[in-house]
Parts: sequence; structure tokens; C-alpha cells
Amino acid sequence: MAKLILSMDGLVLKEIPLTKERTTIGRKPHNDIQIDNLAVSGEHAVIVTILNDSFLEDLGSTNGTVVNGNPIKKHFLQNNDVVELGKYKLKFVGEPAAAVGAEKADFEKTMVLRPAAMKAAAEQAKAMTGGAPQAAPHAAGAARVTASQHAAVSATAAGIADKDPRPAPAPAPAARPAQPLGAIQLLSGNNAGKELELSKPLTTLGKPGVGVAVLTRRPQGYFITHVEGAGRPAVNGQQIGAAPHALKDHDVIELAGVKMEFFLKA
Repeated sequence: MAKLILSMDGLVLKEIPLTKERTTIGRKPHNDIQIDNLAVSGEHAVIVTILNDSFLEDLGSTNGTVVNGNPIKKHFLQNNDVVELGKYKLKFVGEPAAAVGAEKADFEKTMVLRPAAMKAAAEQAKAMTGGAPQAAPHAAGAARVTASQHAAVSATAAGIADKDPRPAPAPAPAARPAQPLGAIQLLSGNNAGKELELSKPLTTLGKPGVGVAVLTRRPQGYFITHVEGAGRPAVNGQQIGAAPHALKDHDVIELAGVKMEFFLKA
């Protein structure tokens, strides 16, 4: 999990984990990070965290927000970035790449192995109930009990109440409706014609310092959100607002002078 380390004159005051989607910074008490200093505005800045990415935005503060010695309006935070607010400093510590990769691997492993484990349990139960005729009666009884337990565990995992006390094979995992995979094709620039699959939950597009946006993949579909830059991205010739904008098949996006087409793969 990413975090901020608040310090003043080299003395660390506290660490703040970025557990919320929006973390506000300012002098007033209602802020998530309150800094009681006249150089800090009442509502000075906000950090928006989407998955493993965090974005800093100045909220029109009087003295401005500085990152690594440069004044910013919106900034994509990277590991060890230092945010300066008067005499105070906030060091951004991002989640290590290895930890992110391990978390993703564990998630994918869970998604892949769970159906296999259920299938294995069903096969084991079948093998136990289908033992040789010469097996002793008490062994057959034990096999039936074990098979019943496997079936009950599988039914519970699938959210199915098994009202039949007799042993039953493990139910197959419910099929989830597949979400169409999205992609973008560049229509202008040096890379015109190239395609990029949007298989990750979040894809960052644009040029830092010029214009940056993120494409997020949600259960409801794909959304584009403006992150950094004076000009907001345009969809079909119309600039998007501050809120995430839902994308439709064959929408044309213009960002930092580059046009691209969003489309859904069959």
C-alpha cells in the first residue's frame, strides 16, 4: 500500500497510508491530512488513488503545491516524490513493484486454481464412492462421509444451500458473463495504426506535463478520467468533465494532440 511520510526540517512527524480513494490535504480540521500552518490553504490539495496509482492535484491554493522543486497543478505521483507545503514535506512511497506483482499473481492463481480445486474434489469424491466391491463396509461408509463433506464445501463456496442430506457431486462453478476486451488504435502521430489491448484494470495514457488520462476497466465497462494537463481529453470532439467518462464502442479520443479510437474486441 502506498503511503506518505510527513516531515518538517528533516524530522519525521508521521506516516499516512493512502487507504482512501480521495485523501485531502489542508489547514482546516476536516482534511484527512491537517497541516496547521499559515502557508497551507484551508483546502490545499487532494490525492486521488486508483488501484496502485496516485495523482496529486492542487486545489487552487494560495501558495501553490511543489513537487520535487517544481510547481504543479496536477501530477502523477511516483516513488520517492517529495511534495512541499511551506516548511512541511510529504514524501510519497509507492507500493513496491514486487509486492504488486505478487498480489496480482496470487489473485490470478486464485482465479485459476479454485475451479480446478473444485473439480479435483468432485473427482476424489467420485473415486471414493466408486470404490471396489471388495472394500470393507466401514471403508465404504467413510468414503461416503468424505464425499459428502467435499460436496458440502463446494456447495458452500458456490453459495448454494444443499438441503439434500445424501452425498452429491460438487456443483460446477457458475459461469460469469465475459466482459468484452477493449483496445485502442492510434489514428495519428508517429505510431498511427498501432493497437493497445486494455487488459489491465488501469492504463495510463498521454505525456506527463502535457496531458495525462487513465482508462479504467470496470464491471460496467471502460471509463476515461482526466489526470494531468491544462486541456481535458476529448471524446468524439467534446471535452470530458471531471468525473470518469464512460466509453462506447468506436469512440474517438483526443489526448495531448493524439487521436485514438476505442473499440471492443469480439
